[in-house]
Amino acid sequence: MEEMEFRNLTNTEIEQLKQQMCTCDEWSNIFVTNDFSAQYVYNSHFSGVIKIGALRKKIKLFGGIKRHTGIYNSTLHNCGIGNDCYINYVKNYISNYNVGDNVVINNVQLIANEGVSSFGNGERIAVLDESGGRAIMMFDQLSAPLAYIMTLYRYRPQLIAHLEHLIEKYAQGKAYQRGYIGSNSTISNTGVIKNSWIGEHVRIEGARFLINGSLISNEKAPIHIGSDVIMKNYIIQSGTTVSEGVILNKCYVGQGCELGKNYSADNSVFFANCQGFHGEACSIFAGPFTVTHHKSTLLIAGMYSFLNAGSGSNQSNHMYKLGPIHQGIVERGSKTTSDSYLLWPAKIGPFTLVMGRHYKNSDTSDMPFSYLIERDDKTWLAPAVNFRSVGTIRDALKWPRRDKRSDPNKIDPINFNLLSPYTIQKMVKAIAILNNLKTVSGETSEEYIYNNTSISNSSLHRAIKLYNIGIDKFLGNSVITRINGKTFTSVEQLRAVLQADSDAGKGEWIDMAGLIAPKNEIKKILDQVENGTLTDLCAIEKKLKAIHEAYYDIEWNWSAGLLEKRLGKKIEEIEAQDITLLIQQWKKCVVELDQLLYNDAKKEFQLSSMIGFGIDGDNETRLTDFEMVRGSFETNSFVSEIKSHIQRKSQLGDKVIEEIRNCCAHKVD
Repeated sequence: MEEMEFRNLTNTEIEQLKQQMCTCDEWSNIFVTNDFSAQYVYNSHFSGVIKIGALRKKIKLFGGIKRHTGIYNSTLHNCGIGNDCYINYVKNYISNYNVGDNVVINNVQLIANEGVSSFGNGERIAVLDESGGRAIMMFDQLSAPLAYIMTLYRYRPQLIAHLEHLIEKYAQGKAYQRGYIGSNSTISNTGVIKNSWIGEHVRIEGARFLINGSLISNEKAPIHIGSDVIMKNYIIQSGTTVSEGVILNKCYVGQGCELGKNYSADNSVFFANCQGFHGEACSIFAGPFTVTHHKSTLLIAGMYSFLNAGSGSNQSNHMYKLGPIHQGIVERGSKTTSDSYLLWPAKIGPFTLVMGRHYKNSDTSDMPFSYLIERDDKTWLAPAVNFRSVGTIRDALKWPRRDKRSDPNKIDPINFNLLSPYTIQKMVKAIAILNNLKTVSGETSEEYIYNNTSISNSSLHRAIKLYNIGIDKFLGNSVITRINGKTFTSVEQLRAVLQADSDAGKGEWIDMAGLIAPKNEIKKILDQVENGTLTDLCAIEKKLKAIHEAYYDIEWNWSAGLLEKRLGKKIEEIEAQDITLLIQQWKKCVVELDQLLYNDAKKEFQLSSMIGFGIDGDNETRLTDFEMVRGSFETNSFVSEIKSHIQRKSQLGDKVIEEIRNCCAHKVD
């Protein structure tokens, strides 16, 4: 608006407007551009300072109806209207708003801003702890890792104080006495909009209330707000859809999310690609790809990421003593089956399948890829068994394909890797824990007790084997990636290739709601924030993204240490034969794991899975009907990929072994 040149209305224009049933408190406070056409302003009232742009175009509304841009049947107070806007039938008024170009506002109750507003920036959201002990301050560029820090690093009060100060400063920079509606946005058949910042290319259709918030939209990733939506104290990121009666209060919703079908959420954050339908959320931290589709599902006081919540999933966050103060963490990639229940506090390890109802406070965070099963009123843990599940692998493959973020600026750094230093370090630790349980309770014990769970003898021994397969597979992948394509002519040069590049990546790794990162590298950033040398929110987010982008460069630094532990040698002592034996072991693990996945997939094609197919026919009809709907086992795309994967990896392993044989003067059996 500021770049446009404005003038006062001419006497002729004023008279024409009066004849067209327009009124104004003070005509001298209306300013227009040279392309303004008075004939397209009808039956409207103006007060305060009004600026109106050109009115030159016709627009097409839903159903093919054409209308000329203009202002009709509306009341405007202290507003700036851009070029070629269509404003019609505002039942109450538009007050204290700047409107961009090509905006459509049709059949709206009220759009107004009162006082100075930051449009949701700086609002506190009581995640995990309903009493507010972990409340985070949202702002319109909040990423999942930064929210993770603000939520869980309360034991560093100076850090939290510095971050909150930076967000308060950011919110002050966003504060303005006028609301905003960005260019090319449409607001139709909508109720009340108050103190809201609406970005470009937003489509609001049939919403009931939008109060104190921001819609961070753009042309490449527009936002859609649909019918009967009620949102108070909110920030919605680009490419997100909120529709069909959703109710949000004090919520941050990240990029590419979908909320609909009467979903309700209070004091919750949802990061990239979350989906919420039918159910309810209260004080949750929903990391990327948290999905809940069922009416009877309640997620409460928990932290999740890459979660699939089954129907009737529920948790309890208080014991009717000191109130709702308990919290739970379900680490990445987990699933809850229908009617599952978890009593908080609890911590569930990554890629865990939760079945049944669990009334004890368990911690399985060091047992990834597990089943947590209710049997005989007890919680049984089957470690590692989910690692051989075809569903787990399918999930890992589908997440990147289901990334709906179309915004070039992707706020959340997301690592999709199933095997990483984060999960492998847990496997290493799990093996040590399981071996210790054997030592303490005995090799032949029928039941082992671990953190309020029971582990059967067979599950324990199977888990050790599966975890070793996982470690060998990851390590083999890392070594082959490191060696493949490198030039070396001696074992000394091979050792040089295998050396770590730096200390970055060594030590423990953490999963910060999608960002898999070395703990030491994150600590460096937090120390800089805490001591005041890093004082810009954008700079903090940039450093977090830099760690994400450097993942494959620093992953090897950790893998080199794992290589030494598995071989029991320093890299300086490694021989060529050690590496070839390791690759041969990797080939064996790949084939064995793929065979387990193949067998698991085959269960989906057994006769028992065909119940309900081939109605009114015999078994042959049932098989034919099943294959027409689901396809045959051998032609299934996932099964074909397993076969191809075995062949490709075997060829790659043979190729690298041959390179080592040719380049190093060592005979390998």
